[in-house]
Amino acid sequence: MATKRDYYDILGVSRDASEEEIKRAFRRAAQQLHPDVDTSDGAEVRFKELNEAYRILSDRQRRGAYDMFGHAGVDGASAGGFEGFGGGFGPFGDIFDAFFGGSPAGARQRRRVVAGADLRYDLAIEFAEAVSGVTREITFPTLVRCSHCEGSGGEPGHEPETCPECNGTGERRRVSQTILGQMVNITACPRCGGEGRIVSVPCTVCHGEGRLREQRKVQVVIPPGIDSGQRIALEGQGEAGPRGGPPGDLYVQVIVREHPSLLRRGTELFYELPVTFPQAALGASVTVPTVEGNEQVEVPAGTQSGTEVRLRGRGVPRLRGAGRGDLHVIVTVVVPPKPSKEERDLLKQLDAVSAPAVLPKGGPSLLERLRDLLG
Repeated sequence: MATKRDYYDILGVSRDASEEEIKRAFRRAAQQLHPDVDTSDGAEVRFKELNEAYRILSDRQRRGAYDMFGHAGVDGASAGGFEGFGGGFGPFGDIFDAFFGGSPAGARQRRRVVAGADLRYDLAIEFAEAVSGVTREITFPTLVRCSHCEGSGGEPGHEPETCPECNGTGERRRVSQTILGQMVNITACPRCGGEGRIVSVPCTVCHGEGRLREQRKVQVVIPPGIDSGQRIALEGQGEAGPRGGPPGDLYVQVIVREHPSLLRRGTELFYELPVTFPQAALGASVTVPTVEGNEQVEVPAGTQSGTEVRLRGRGVPRLRGAGRGDLHVIVTVVVPPKPSKEERDLLKQLDAVSAPAVLPKGGPSLLERLRDLLG
């Protein structure tokens, strides 16, 4: 798969560009790159790339995710669900109208191609799968191209005809006089729906739509280190466009199930380890859960409640870059709430020979440890 270009480079703006600068850059580029103006090979691909860059950078939330995580943050929100997004782009007149209120002089008219809708699929995965990465097969209903008519909507042997009402332009223009002069109102042709063509003999399988609803299976590669809320974009895996239009995209929104013992914060994992007073005072070897399984950890003699034991490289892989985060084991000394008679007798003997309690010196205080843990 080809590496995606940087969205700021596509629009030709700096990373600290304002919303107005991004809008102006898109407006300039749209006038040059729209397929109604640029007839060279790959024009539609270039314009779709431009449109995608503007869609991300013009949205504050998406732009923030892109600045932090790159393409993985915007490609990458219960399993098995999907919903339509809508997608595609229309004639250059539509783009020009959005910014200026009218079509540019000399813009070439042609059949309007309608792209299929984008889809969203919510995929729930286990905590360990998010850490190690996994490939999952998903199944969802969608509209696919009719194989009988190859998406044209017409019965084989009967080609679509030029719409007689709009002469193939796909538009209806109405000119009215106002105090400001002539005003031209452009709407889609009601007979052909803006496509410029009509199907005289509809396909007997899809009834002229050019597509059918079917169940589709797609393999989704989940990268190691993905987190809940991030999504993966699968280009061209959305709904097929009507009557031969290009397909939309599929966006897989990832939901990561929580671990029963480990708490995740980015690439770092946290675990609260309960130990008894004798274990903390004398030292002990205890079992700690990790993503890969249980692991023995040594608690040094004299360990205080709140002490951190760090297991380096036992955290979550970094999506952008090498290495993994750490597992932070926070020791909590647990006092028995209802000691037995034997425990009380032993504790009384210990208290009789123990020196007065003194806070340890040299290490961070409890407030400092809490501040560090909470960021």
